[in-house]
Amino acid sequence: MISEEAGEMLMVYDDPSNQQLLSLDDGSSTEESHDDTRLSLETNTDTVPYIGQRFATHDAAYQFYSEFAKRCGFSIRRHRTEGKDGIGKGLTRRYFVCHRAGNTPAKAANEGKQQRNRKSSRCGCQAYIRISKSSELGAFEWRVTGFANHHNHELLEPNQVRFLPAYRSISEADKSRILMFAKTRISVQQMMRLLELEKCVEPGYLPFTEKDVRNLLQSFRKIDSEDESIDLLRICRNIKDKEPDFKFEYLLDSNNRLENIAWSYASSIESYDVFGDAVVFDTTHRLTAIDMPLGIWIGVNNYGTPCFFGCVILREENLRSLSWALKAFLGFMNGKAPQTMLTDQNMCLKEAMAAEMPSTKHALCIWMIVAKFPSWFNAVLGDRYNDWKAEFHRLYNLESIEDFELGWRDMVTSFGLHANRHIANLYALRSLWALPYLRSHFFAGMMAIGHSKSINAFIQRFLIAQTRLPHFVEQASVAVDFKDQAAEQQIMQQNLQNINLKTGAPMESHAASVLTPYAFSKLQEQLVLAAHYASFQMEDGFLVRHHTKLEGGRKVYWMPREGIISCSCHQFEFSGILCRHTLRVLSTGNCFQIPERYLPVRWRRVTGTPPSKLVRDPQRNHSENVQLLRNMVSSLISESGKSKERLEIATEGVSMLLSRIREQPVSSTDGNAIQRNV
Repeated sequence: MISEEAGEMLMVYDDPSNQQLLSLDDGSSTEESHDDTRLSLETNTDTVPYIGQRFATHDAAYQFYSEFAKRCGFSIRRHRTEGKDGIGKGLTRRYFVCHRAGNTPAKAANEGKQQRNRKSSRCGCQAYIRISKSSELGAFEWRVTGFANHHNHELLEPNQVRFLPAYRSISEADKSRILMFAKTRISVQQMMRLLELEKCVEPGYLPFTEKDVRNLLQSFRKIDSEDESIDLLRICRNIKDKEPDFKFEYLLDSNNRLENIAWSYASSIESYDVFGDAVVFDTTHRLTAIDMPLGIWIGVNNYGTPCFFGCVILREENLRSLSWALKAFLGFMNGKAPQTMLTDQNMCLKEAMAAEMPSTKHALCIWMIVAKFPSWFNAVLGDRYNDWKAEFHRLYNLESIEDFELGWRDMVTSFGLHANRHIANLYALRSLWALPYLRSHFFAGMMAIGHSKSINAFIQRFLIAQTRLPHFVEQASVAVDFKDQAAEQQIMQQNLQNINLKTGAPMESHAASVLTPYAFSKLQEQLVLAAHYASFQMEDGFLVRHHTKLEGGRKVYWMPREGIISCSCHQFEFSGILCRHTLRVLSTGNCFQIPERYLPVRWRRVTGTPPSKLVRDPQRNHSENVQLLRNMVSSLISESGKSKERLEIATEGVSMLLSRIREQPVSSTDGNAIQRNV
């Protein structure tokens, strides 16, 4: 219970000699509803402001009120003053208010200048303290003449209030340490860990955040960054001169400094045209050397290997810059938006996608979510963590939304997670990550948690051996070329593998001749399982269920004349691979080949280039000739791997061709271009 004396202390104090209404801004009210007011209570009355309290200076009063505010869960700022130093009686009265006092006025739109989309924290809070200057016995002092501790917002807990900007600071000694760490090019996260160890504080309890450190480093790098930005643009223009199909976009700020830059290579744009239906936009990395956010667009090709689509470096990861990045990406790809895009849990990116890619289905990368589970749930669940994780994966892979909803409620109850904020947040965003909500959208298999290993390995090639900003574009080009070569080796290895037919069904051999080994292996799994299912013809289609089940099943709709078949499990829509249910119905209906439309081009083997396109074209530039050669080599590998005889002929022929090529002279310009592109 709050005592009557303490209760009065929580209300408005005012000196009778200074009776006047407090107005923090033109739109604020002098009265607060008790239903909407949060009251802060400090049990030690010696540290609570009171009417008549005296201070030697107004700075001392501000410091006292700031310490009081920190204990209560808010911060303060200087507000209105009366009088002015050096004029008349000088400064006579000051107001210090809650940091959420007042309301931010709407800014007039300025077409020539882009506005920052930053949400204000001000909500018209009326908490304040007023001090007035008085003179007794010829000495000036400051006396508290007004005090209100009403808050119309939630007050922060002690472990949260320290993150308010007013209470975050980096000492000069810490600045020196951070600058020393920066010279060793370790990441900001590593800097924070080292400082925590040096100061013997728990993780997250330094008086500043990672963002503060990044801002500090950015301020020191401003001059260097300007020079590097000029070099970066110069390098991009040089690449563009040598490779006309190389694309890049950049944005300068009002001071003509580079703010954002994005680029894509000719081979990336060509890959996107076929494999850009499902894209991962990973913005979770930073360039260690310059500590700037990095975004990479990645897809997966017909052989199941990652392929690079584009890259962007941003000064800040906010709504404005992310919207710019998406616009630039669409520009590279001739306005063609992906069907689906996977991202991290970034609300700014969610808004940007809704505005710039409204037709694209946005989803969250499940592997990025799962990576956070140990820090979220390990301490909370203890020995039950692994059991909970297994249950989460079971729910994640369900097909029915109804089953997911029921299972989620049971899981929350079983593990006592009703009050867990991470569980609440996951549930609120379930339509963006849970498979039951996403199965009708195509993701090219990238929703699988295991797929993250290949994508992460791909991204690491961009992050290894970083030097300075301008050279990153060239390093990325080398990484893409290296990955292309590695992908071709993997393609060759896949094609050289003997395809093992497991069912003997004509549909299986037909699919093996059309699909890549990667895609065929996925379809073959479903063909093998289809043999364990029974189909029952209904009035409006087929009911297919496992032979051991007496109830349930999946509805399959088949129109043989139109060559259309669909299943209620939506696997084809989700992965581009027919499910066991549809394959069972096709087999029952004496279908010996999979309908053409259910062998997507994006999963087929690389087709040969028509002979007409192989004729020498004097108008085709060097980059196009290199790409044509790349396609021919890929076709050679694909065709040669189908038999031992073909492989022997190809090996002998390529050996002779290489000998002839090495006899030809090499010009410096063309030689460099070939080395970079092939």
